[in-house]
Amino acid sequence: MAMRQTPLTCSGHTRPVVDLAFSGITPYGYFLISACKDGKPMLRQGDTGDWIGTFLGHKGAVWGATLNKEATKAATAAADFTAKVWDAVTGDEVLTLAHKHIVKSVNFTEDSTCLLTGGNDKVLRIYDLGKPEAEPLEIAGHTSAIKKALWCNNDQQILSAADDRTVRLWDKNTKEAVKTLAFDASVSSMEYIPDGEILVITYGRTIAFYNANSLDLIKAVDAPASIHSASLHPEKDFFVAGGDDFKLYKYDYTTKEEMESYKGHFGPIHCVRFSPDGELYASGSEDGTLRLWQTAVGKTYGLWKCVLPEELSSENSEVLYCPPAEIKA
Repeated sequence: MAMRQTPLTCSGHTRPVVDLAFSGITPYGYFLISACKDGKPMLRQGDTGDWIGTFLGHKGAVWGATLNKEATKAATAAADFTAKVWDAVTGDEVLTLAHKHIVKSVNFTEDSTCLLTGGNDKVLRIYDLGKPEAEPLEIAGHTSAIKKALWCNNDQQILSAADDRTVRLWDKNTKEAVKTLAFDASVSSMEYIPDGEILVITYGRTIAFYNANSLDLIKAVDAPASIHSASLHPEKDFFVAGGDDFKLYKYDYTTKEEMESYKGHFGPIHCVRFSPDGELYASGSEDGTLRLWQTAVGKTYGLWKCVLPEELSSENSEVLYCPPAEIKA
């Protein structure tokens, strides 16, 4: 009897889930934030998907959401021309940062003192959260809307992906582009792995891995469908990807071979990320749900419990039995 992947379904959102992010591992576990077109980003316990709270205050779709490593602060990017910073413990709004257009991306520095934003006005902005009244540092150069902007190289450089089909590496101090990658399709997602300086980029059906310092290509894989997001496991053994065909694909990072694929969502997958401990990955979809998937199917972890019913634990059956019912979180 083969092991069956039983995802945890996290409901609560009423529109497509377009972005998600995990915190680091804290003394209280790790946490997950989701951005949704319903304008109500949600915070959950990362390993179980249990709802903790909803950040209320945006007046439009929320396109981006992030947590700092300690899960004490959250930030969101929205269609109401603002980015907001929140106290992730109380749920209170701390700051509203007004922009000139829709904001798509938010990212904290390692020490949580600065926030990087990007969006439809094509400008990267760096806000000093200790001096919110001060004008942000602005970096211009993209010719279309910015989809994602991330700190890298110990917060000395910035990686940005835009609808102009480029990914650019910027020096924070000179505000100049150090390197530019050009693609033949719009970049749909970008993930930065500080350990090993790896940049994961998706465009069209391609999942590509680059050195984040040199922007040299390490390897690329083509999936069976258009891919919207991909994430590399912390141990770099494998990566997962999801997109237009509602499926999640898992690939061996070394051999680039497809290991398995799972269908659980009822709409295209917009975002996928591994948890900080690598035990699960979360996906967000057009269907309005988040799903949590086990990295090692059959392991007892979070809400997944594997039991050995008496009728299966005979001498010739060494396979664990997982109840096949879908678990709601």
